[in-house]
Amino acid sequence: MENLLEVRNLRKDFQTKKGLLQAVNDISFNVRKGETLGIVGESGCGKSTTGRAVLRLVEPTGGEVRFEGQNILGYSSRKMREARKDMQIIFQDPFASLNPRMSISQIIAEPFDVYRMYNPSERAQRVQELMRTVGLSNKLVNSFPHELDGGRRQRVGVARALALSPKFIVCDEPVSALDVSIQAQILNLIQDLQQKLDLTYVFISHDLSVVKHISNRVAVMYLGKFVELTTSRQIFANPLHPYTQALLSAIPIPKVNVEKRQRVILEGDVPSPVNPPAGCIFSGRCPYVMPRCREAPPPVVEAEPDHFVSCYLVSDKMPPHVPATAHSAGDSSPT
Repeated sequence: MENLLEVRNLRKDFQTKKGLLQAVNDISFNVRKGETLGIVGESGCGKSTTGRAVLRLVEPTGGEVRFEGQNILGYSSRKMREARKDMQIIFQDPFASLNPRMSISQIIAEPFDVYRMYNPSERAQRVQELMRTVGLSNKLVNSFPHELDGGRRQRVGVARALALSPKFIVCDEPVSALDVSIQAQILNLIQDLQQKLDLTYVFISHDLSVVKHISNRVAVMYLGKFVELTTSRQIFANPLHPYTQALLSAIPIPKVNVEKRQRVILEGDVPSPVNPPAGCIFSGRCPYVMPRCREAPPPVVEAEPDHFVSCYLVSDKMPPHVPATAHSAGDSSPT
């Protein structure tokens, strides 16, 4: 399948009073046309920064972001402005991301004003069309964000993201601020729109059960790096990295389910990204840590087809020729 997005050695650093904070630390991945790549991890691991760096909402410190084969990090501001028509974002908090002084029709039509698209009658018709697409009643056209519930506000955010007919959308935890009953509705809407409009997603979440529902492939992120990347089915059927196993063990199981699962309790705190460990970034919390884990980062290996992991527990079992760098580990390397 053709890659729509190719990210190579992406880095995003922030200068703080305590030193250089490595929010995104040399990650590479691809997103295939028409698929959903889920990025999952604890709060503060760099998920949202990754999504915003890909869109240049925050300027990357280094690396390449190739969209349809072109490195957009080299684009001028004018050229990037045009590229943004194809690359949009759905924000986490629908209330904070909507202007409270603008009506729903004005919010959805704002991209048309920015790009000087449509005359007034065409603009109104397009707004109504977008509202129908996301399941909003036309009677809400003159309402304001504070008059809507969380689910409807997020539908407005989705409509605004769709306004310019993009090819690629970063969904930055779009359901985490919603009630559980509303989450399923928004997730189903996002999936239906993907099939109807041939969209490609990066879906960011801390909730593995949500990621399982919507993603084709899943990247597990820890302290600015991808530690495991594989298909959604494999990440749940055969998690290989200890951090992934710990995340999966924390998913609640209904009482009616007779499945037995051993809970993995991680000790210690997440290290500071200002001063990350010298070896494996997970070494300070890993229940299987070995001396070598504290000395050098483990290599990336393809443990099985399209299943990449960075862990000595896995790489030590592989033939000598299997460990790979980010560029030789196939088109989905997690580092």
